[in-house]
Amino acid sequence: MIIDFHTHAFPDELAEKAINILEEGCIIKARHNGTIYSLLKSMDNAGIDKSVICSIATKPAHFKPILEWSKNIKSGRIIPFLSIHPDDDNIAEKVKIVKEEGFKGIKLHPYYQSFILDSEKIFPLYEALQEHDLIVVSHTGFDIAFPKDRIADPDRILNIIKKFPDLKFITSHLGGWQDWDEVEKKLIGKNIFVEISFSLEELDHNKAKNMIINHPDDYILFGTDSPWTDQKNAVALLKSLNLNNELEKKIFYKNALKLLED
Repeated sequence: MIIDFHTHAFPDELAEKAINILEEGCIIKARHNGTIYSLLKSMDNAGIDKSVICSIATKPAHFKPILEWSKNIKSGRIIPFLSIHPDDDNIAEKVKIVKEEGFKGIKLHPYYQSFILDSEKIFPLYEALQEHDLIVVSHTGFDIAFPKDRIADPDRILNIIKKFPDLKFITSHLGGWQDWDEVEKKLIGKNIFVEISFSLEELDHNKAKNMIINHPDDYILFGTDSPWTDQKNAVALLKSLNLNNELEKKIFYKNALKLLED
C-alpha cells in the first residue's frame, strides 16, 4: 500500500483557473489538470492507493465551499483535509464542524494565508485542533512563489511543538522546503512528523537518505505535493534510497494509517 499525505485538487469548474494562477505564481508546471479524475489517474499510474487532499482557505469565507466539496469527493481513496483561515471569527466552531463531519484534519499554509507559524494569532486554532485530536498538515520552510521570509522555519516549528505537545502537527517538505540545513540541525531526530513531498527531487541523494534514517521511524510520511510533482517519480525516488524494508513500509503507509485510523 502507498498513501500520499500531501496532494492538491480542485472542483472541476475551478481547476483550470486555479492551476493557471498557481503555475504563473510558482513558475512550475502542473503534472495533471487539478481535477479529482486526473489525480486518480495519476495515483493509478504510480501505484498509490490513497491520497490526502490538502485544500487551502485563502480567506475565512472559503471554509464552507471547501467543506461541501470535500463531503462530495470523500471516498475510500480520497481523504480530504479541510482548511480554516486564521482570521476566521469562529475558529472553535469551525474545528468542531471538522470533527463532527468526520474529517481527520486541516491544511495550513502560512504564505498563502498570511500568518506566522508560531504567532499568538494562530494559538486558538492549534488549541482547538489539539483538543479535538485532529491533524494539521502545514506548509513549512520557504515557498517557491514568495520571498524567503522566515515565517515557517524550524525554530517556529519547535515553538509550536513545545506549546502544544499533543498536537498532531505534520511538517511538509521534509520539515522545511529549501531550509534543509536548519531542519537537519534542529528537527531531525526529534519526535516531529515530517512528510517528504517536493524534497527528494531537490536534495542530494545522500543528504536526503541521512535525514530520513536519522529521524524517528514512526514520524515520517510519504507525500508528493501532486500535481506539482509527478507521483510516480516521487515513489521511485523514495525507493531509490534503498531504505530497509520496514522503514520503507512505515513511510509509504504504516505511519499514515496509524494517524488516519486513530
